[in-house]
Amino acid sequence: MAVYTHLGAEDLARLIAEYDVGDLVMAKGIAEGVSNSNWLVETTGSGQSGTRFILTLYERRIDYADLPYFLGLLDHLAGKACPVPRTMHDRSGASYRMVEGKAAALIEFLPGVSPTRPTPAQARAVGAVLAELHLAAQDFPHTRANAMDFAASAAILEACGAQALATIDPALPAMLGHARAAAALDLSGLPQSQTHTDLFPDNVLMLGDRVTGLIDFYFACTGPMVLDLAVTHAAWCFDGANAYRPDCGAALIEGYQTVRRLETAERALFAEVAKGAALRFVASRAEDWLDTPDDALVTRKDPMQFARRWAFYDAQGHGLLA
Repeated sequence: MAVYTHLGAEDLARLIAEYDVGDLVMAKGIAEGVSNSNWLVETTGSGQSGTRFILTLYERRIDYADLPYFLGLLDHLAGKACPVPRTMHDRSGASYRMVEGKAAALIEFLPGVSPTRPTPAQARAVGAVLAELHLAAQDFPHTRANAMDFAASAAILEACGAQALATIDPALPAMLGHARAAAALDLSGLPQSQTHTDLFPDNVLMLGDRVTGLIDFYFACTGPMVLDLAVTHAAWCFDGANAYRPDCGAALIEGYQTVRRLETAERALFAEVAKGAALRFVASRAEDWLDTPDDALVTRKDPMQFARRWAFYDAQGHGLLA
């Protein structure tokens, strides 16, 4: 269970009392998540909010200086009717509080379930909502650099080293050269906004074909909108055997372009951007694989899954937007 810091019932009740959300009724630890402690919280409610929330205690892999950006972006998007959870501010107006020396935020609970095998209709809906997010976020007054850009992916693979990468898979060291090529791409002239950059199916809540929530914005950053689309495409449009699903791929891009048409430069670079997006997950998974002890009770994620997606975009990516 992803609850690394224990908070007793009295601690949780005192924390919830700092918000205008009513009295604590129930708090249950949430198993999902690997970096933070999370609870599903139910309260008696108030005139300002509902009765169910997600309480997150930030444990690691997050710079507290970034929290105003992450939480402020949620409020900005929610204020523009995007399906993202609002941040609940405490009675002093703060978006997060310090508990046991760690930052804690109370976030609105949204209904829905994450699809395990997305349908084309669901992919189309996600594409449209992603474009709406991009347009809604363009006037957000803050920025954040992408800590997982193409240069960072190349640096991670360089740090892993070809010899170590080969212990994972003999084909993996070849990704080093491809990552260097991606790092040399200049994307600064492409249309920019605030982007999610980690919109895997488990970060989307749906009821049927309707998107009810986009969650987990802790990789959000300022950057090219087409990169966000490419990350989402790589995450949504392949099956469990790593085969490309053209129905979902076409639907995702079609849905996006019903809201925001891609510009000529974005279309021309989509294949290269998608290759760079795939390499990000090759790098992060390779690093995690090498850093995870053999006896750890953790299922490693295979970096070759995204190396194969890189190969697809290299071979066929230029025809995806034709």
